Amino acid sequence: MTNVEETIREAGPRILVFSTDISGPGIDFAGSLHLHYSPEVDVISMPCTSGIKPAWVLHALQRGFDGVFIAADGEECAYLPDCAQRASRIAADAQALLTQNGYEPQRLKMAAICSVCAEHFIRYMHDFSATLAELGSTGSG
Repeated sequence: MTNVEETIREAGPRILVFSTDISGPGIDFAGSLHLHYSPEVDVISMPCTSGIKPAWVLHALQRGFDGVFIAADGEECAYLPDCAQRASRIAADAQALLTQNGYEPQRLKMAAICSVCAEHFIRYMHDFSATLAELGSTGSG
């Protein structure tokens, strides 16, 4: 690793967040309020939690992310009435896939985040970062 890469890694674990039409405004609100969370958090937007593929979670870890956070729609999804159940199955399948590939299932976290849940999102990022720091780096990427 170069000195620049080491400095970046010291900022905290790398987290990929899958955000949705419901959770995105809450995450944006956290920024608007100038609430602090690690600069090592990258957010990808998508319409609905049920569109996430378990293989994407594995791919993120294989490419150097230390964890994946799904900012789920919960019961608020405008697209599918059973989105929460689908998302739960996706998370379980992704955790099984992680385990099969030698990763701890705790590297995936999912929680419902609404459009005004800025403080909740920040708390989840801090708690998840602490969990990932205890697990250590994936060694990928």
